[in-house]
Amino acid sequence: MRLVLFALLLLPPTAIRSGRADDSVAAAGPGFVAGEAKPEGDGPAVQVPGGWMVAYDETIPGTDVTFRMVPVPGGTFRMGSPADEEGRSDDEGPQFEVTIEPFWIGAHEVSWAEYKGFMAACDLFKAVESARLRPAVTPDTEADAVTAPSNLYDPTTTFTHGEEPDLPASTMTQYAARQYTKWVSLLTTRFHRLPSEAEWEYACRAGTATPWSSGSDPGALDGQAWFADNADDTTHAIGGKAPNAWGLHDMHGNVAEWVVDQLVADGYARQAGLPQPVSAADAIQWPTKLQQRVVRGGSYYDDADRLRSAARRGSEDVAWKEVDPNLPKSPWWYTEDPALGVGMRLVRPFAAPDRDTRLKWWEADIESIRLDAADRILQGRGARAVVDPQLPADAKSKGIGN
Repeated sequence: MRLVLFALLLLPPTAIRSGRADDSVAAAGPGFVAGEAKPEGDGPAVQVPGGWMVAYDETIPGTDVTFRMVPVPGGTFRMGSPADEEGRSDDEGPQFEVTIEPFWIGAHEVSWAEYKGFMAACDLFKAVESARLRPAVTPDTEADAVTAPSNLYDPTTTFTHGEEPDLPASTMTQYAARQYTKWVSLLTTRFHRLPSEAEWEYACRAGTATPWSSGSDPGALDGQAWFADNADDTTHAIGGKAPNAWGLHDMHGNVAEWVVDQLVADGYARQAGLPQPVSAADAIQWPTKLQQRVVRGGSYYDDADRLRSAARRGSEDVAWKEVDPNLPKSPWWYTEDPALGVGMRLVRPFAAPDRDTRLKWWEADIESIRLDAADRILQGRGARAVVDPQLPADAKSKGIGN
């Protein structure tokens, strides 16, 4: 594998304030240290124009919940698997080269401690609307509005494997995952999103070209992954296994992870047909259909071959919601395997994009999802509200929420 690390001529991260890009450029901030000298400390550091990207801990405003973000260097890698890789599926090829820009990624999968704050937003948003703490959602405030997931009609399904704070959150749809990234972004004023499929594989490989980041021997997975051989058919606390070379835990196993892309019949034929290397943006297969959206990394119930760095699984929206009694069925939750082992991980790019691009990463991308969410909100089973960093404090001052 050819891995070329490089410094991109990019601006420092742009702040997000109330869903809009700040016109000024942040000279510093969490995860960025200005200067030419490499920062002291044992954590990873990635040099970029004007300074260094470093690992940092982000606190979700209004809570004491934190999550760790780790820098990933830019580079070029070969995506997909070679034709002779054991366990390979046809949709993992043809291989092509992708150029990746620097980004931060969650050191761990999103935990229940993190995701339950978003779940609690459903009742919070209803109370905020009743108290008129925030303006009603209009086309002018759409960029600042988040749709919170419905309350669980059967928590035992979602929490089949427990709901301890350090377990990975799971069973959320891709739409819910995208709205979660928007909620975190508006609260922290830093743009977060799902990874693209190319970014996810690049981070998982961490410079390797072997089937797993731990090498070519599936026996080595035991020290790095929870999967069928050692997980006892359940999820485990995040970070319990060794990280890959870039400091990322559970990229293989525990729960599979949403990326933004859609799985298409001809695999990577479109990307391989473009001038090489392909940019990360051009590598994305933006979804146009409800089903066959990609999850990566494999889960606690998967065999080793499904945990390979190049392995892909397409979502099955209807089958994964079969026992959901609601109509329309939830745009936020799945109800059965294999979705009980589907979770997510956050990405923060080095340079925040413009407003329209942010919304493309966050919002529903097909009409059926938008209509289902709107219908469920009308039924009182979901809620939508304008979100900004002051919301937790304003709600607390009114005696709303915890």
